[in-house]
Amino acid sequence: MTPLQTSGRRPLLSVWRGVTRPSLVSRKAALTAAACTLLAAAVGCGGGEGVAGDATVTVYVSTPLCAGARQQLAREGGRAGSVHVRAVCLPNAREGGRLSLATIGANARRATEDSTTVGFLEAPDPATSRFSRPILESVGIAWISRSSGSSAMARLLRAIQEAGSGSLRESVREALRETKRVG
Repeated sequence: MTPLQTSGRRPLLSVWRGVTRPSLVSRKAALTAAACTLLAAAVGCGGGEGVAGDATVTVYVSTPLCAGARQQLAREGGRAGSVHVRAVCLPNAREGGRLSLATIGANARRATEDSTTVGFLEAPDPATSRFSRPILESVGIAWISRSSGSSAMARLLRAIQEAGSGSLRESVREALRETKRVG
């Protein structure tokens, strides 16, 4: 057996020099393709399943709204119907009066990377929302901009309760969109 042949396998042919072994690059490409396929399948699995009873979902809240949002959530017993709701307060995007684009991006990415995220509450700030909103909307996360954390959380909790079957994230976003059209 030649070094280019392995037991039980047919040798690969090359146009340059006849028989050749699979290259390291082609192996890496095959492994990368397989990993991407598995990742895409894993990410897509939770999209349309809906929410199990007593599930916990997450709402990300910007610093200025955090206290009011947590108070409203506590008044509602930390729930919206049968769903437990968890509020995560995010780092302030303003450092010394200056807007930190890195913090805005990190906050939005944190919400998008969490499969339990159903909403993002942000204080009205055109400079901040110009960067965070497109990131959130690209993955279907409901974005609420209010000056009151309490009213933003109350609105989101109503949308969670009114959500239909299927993906809770999509149902919440749609419920908020319908509310905006009506009101």
